[in-house]
Amino acid sequence: MNSRAKGARGERELAGILREHGYDCRRGQQYSGASGDADVIGLPGIHIEVKRVERLNLYDAMAQAKSDARIDSLPAVFHRKNHCRWLVTMDIDDWMELYREWEAGKVLDDEVEERKNDP
Repeated sequence: MNSRAKGARGERELAGILREHGYDCRRGQQYSGASGDADVIGLPGIHIEVKRVERLNLYDAMAQAKSDARIDSLPAVFHRKNHCRWLVTMDIDDWMELYREWEAGKVLDDEVEERKNDP
């Protein structure tokens, strides 16, 4: 199988996994040459660069994701090699932004739960 076909298959595979998690994801329009389009779209706020290869230079892949990402999207490389699970690589500052958002939401959820249990 050539690398282009393997990449397209990886994009479809990842989109399917993200759909299983409840997100309406599909392959992007990267083949049309439109700039700013991610390999997989439908994960709000994330620019997805897909790499389905056995050997990956993560720094080059992240550089590509950063250069292709729109200003309102956090670049991330979703990657896997044969017989392995998908992994996600992000810049630490972007990951911390996501973590802070998750943590803030968790604190709010905890506060709501405490109010429900107060007499």
